[in-house]
Amino acid sequence: MAKSDVLILGGGLVGSTLGVALAAHGLTATIVDPADPDTILAADYDGRATAVASASHHMLDAIGVGARLGDSGCPIASIRVSDGLEPGALDFIPDADDGALGIMYENRVLRRALFESAQAASGVTMRMQTRTTAVDRGPAGVVATLDDGSTVHADLLIAAEGRNSPTRAVAGISVAQWKYDHAAMIATFGHEHPHDQCAYEIFYPAGPFAILPLNDDADGHRSALVWTVRAADAAGMLKLSDRAWLAEAEKRMGGFLGKLGPLSKRTSYPLGFHHAARITAERLALVGDAAHGIHPIAGQGLNLGFRDVAALTQVLVESKRLGLDLGDAQVLARYQAWRGLDTMMVAISTDILNRIFGVRGKTASAVRRAGISAVNAIPPLKHRLMAEARGETGTLPALLQGMTL
Repeated sequence: MAKSDVLILGGGLVGSTLGVALAAHGLTATIVDPADPDTILAADYDGRATAVASASHHMLDAIGVGARLGDSGCPIASIRVSDGLEPGALDFIPDADDGALGIMYENRVLRRALFESAQAASGVTMRMQTRTTAVDRGPAGVVATLDDGSTVHADLLIAAEGRNSPTRAVAGISVAQWKYDHAAMIATFGHEHPHDQCAYEIFYPAGPFAILPLNDDADGHRSALVWTVRAADAAGMLKLSDRAWLAEAEKRMGGFLGKLGPLSKRTSYPLGFHHAARITAERLALVGDAAHGIHPIAGQGLNLGFRDVAALTQVLVESKRLGLDLGDAQVLARYQAWRGLDTMMVAISTDILNRIFGVRGKTASAVRRAGISAVNAIPPLKHRLMAEARGETGTLPALLQGMTL
């Protein structure tokens, strides 16, 4: 029987980060995931790009993942928010000594760096292309039987399986959830004019239209696009030719990036909200999408998962040093208290923001523009919102401050 401090079900971006973070502090983790590495590391597996907030990146640097990422990401030097193409945009531009608001990475780059970091970590055992056939959580610990007949014993089970987590369901944890009448179309595209490392969030009644800066390649300037449309329109939009699709995109940009193209493969996915009533149970903790899923309107989804990782790592490392059982109810209560309120507040805020910007009509648009102008005119509020974008509000775990424990 193999023994680890924790058993992590799910080796995606959040699960692998947690394993590496724990191993960096002397804890051991077994990661079980049914995926085939050749599939998930293929160049065309995941065409999305993610804004890693500056606080989240401090953690990646602290646990050694930043060194693997190198300069593969594009710093976000500023963010511009507007109600359609109307005047009165809100510009978030940090002070020169504050550094970037975040760094944009293509998911395939993040995934490979994290997978390789987990493989290289001496305290992490990767069990890919493997499933659990039985998991017993009891007073003495966690015992999982794998589909190859082997067993793993751990003090704590961690579900990092995504929004449809079967472990969460088996634990009887209820989930508040609903679907938005939206789908997000995802692609990367080239463009004539440089983006100057600016991320654009343009709000339309059908949903946000986000243009996110990427590093240039041999073909020139590039950005990622997250284009939210009504769910009923997504299939038809994806059937358009590349030229017609880019022409529609250019209209929504007002042409400020010049001629668009080439265009990558386009994909879409439905948007929804879910939030677990609690993120712990007997010898169980939820992280990432297993615990919460929000609208991508503020680009905080993965960063919320990274905040889970930082908090849970600190709780477990400090408990281990005190000689406590990592699955003890009091240890898990600390994680619940630390992360429960933050995730709820971010989830509610993004849901409200989505609904406000979805209201149609000239009056609603005028009110939104007035609000944007007001924020622009109140520096303390603007700085607070920039701190939120960086992930630097609330009681920050040491890792999000760039410090190991």
